[in-house]
Amino acid sequence: MRDAATLSRAGRYGFVYPVLLAFAAFFLIPMVVVILNSLRSFEDIAQSSVLGLPRTFLWRNWSDAWSGYCIAGACSGIRPYMWSSIAIAIPATVISTLIGAINGYALSLWRFRGDALVFAVITFGVFLPAQMKLVPWAITLREIGLSNSLGGLILIHTVGGLSFTTLFCRNYYVSIPQDLIRAARIDGAGFYRTFRRIVLPLSPPILIVTVIWQFTNIWNEFLFGVTFSEGANRPVTAALMALNANIAQAREYGVESAAVLLAALPTLLVYIFGGKYFLRGLTTGAVR
Repeated sequence: MRDAATLSRAGRYGFVYPVLLAFAAFFLIPMVVVILNSLRSFEDIAQSSVLGLPRTFLWRNWSDAWSGYCIAGACSGIRPYMWSSIAIAIPATVISTLIGAINGYALSLWRFRGDALVFAVITFGVFLPAQMKLVPWAITLREIGLSNSLGGLILIHTVGGLSFTTLFCRNYYVSIPQDLIRAARIDGAGFYRTFRRIVLPLSPPILIVTVIWQFTNIWNEFLFGVTFSEGANRPVTAALMALNANIAQAREYGVESAAVLLAALPTLLVYIFGGKYFLRGLTTGAVR
């Protein structure tokens, strides 16, 4: 019986692992093609195709993509647009995560009349398509003087991310026993002191989730960036679109491939170093 169970288990693994490896290879093929093209010369690609191995490794493509290639008339590469994306993503991620944590705490542990309605209204933003928000945001940014500015995009992503951060934090904080909150009230702790002394120390798993989620979504966002910014204020995703639409010069597929990889590098690093914490935070309660 033991031998039969061992053979059965080996048979399942012998089927599952090859299938998983095949799916992984299938999804990684586009990235491998882009990586190889980033090391090929224009002549190499023009004489064959975008599918092929480099004849010689042209590392200059990476430096040109970073600081030399012409995008929308400015020959500065993607460097200024990368800094714009960083200047947008980091403050918007931090602010929306902190406000979402306070919202989730108030809606789960500091109950008040109408809290369910407030929670429903906040999370309703999760289901609204971004296209519906373009005209309201255009009017709002014009009225407050933040059109075509990094501050305007920070405001958009901060407000837009509150629905997700509030939802994540509220569902996480529900598992904190109410007895802890009542004991803190008896000891004289108020709203913010209870949050700072009791709730916040229990929050790192869910805060890591919201930070990774927000940073990735903001960095990869394209619609608001291309609609509400221009010039050096554009995030890198909008700059890549301008690079792809450039018809004033021959298509440098090697440089463009390097630019795409450079633009994707921050989110790849976030998932490489924080992916396990992301999954752990989604599946872990606040108090076991």
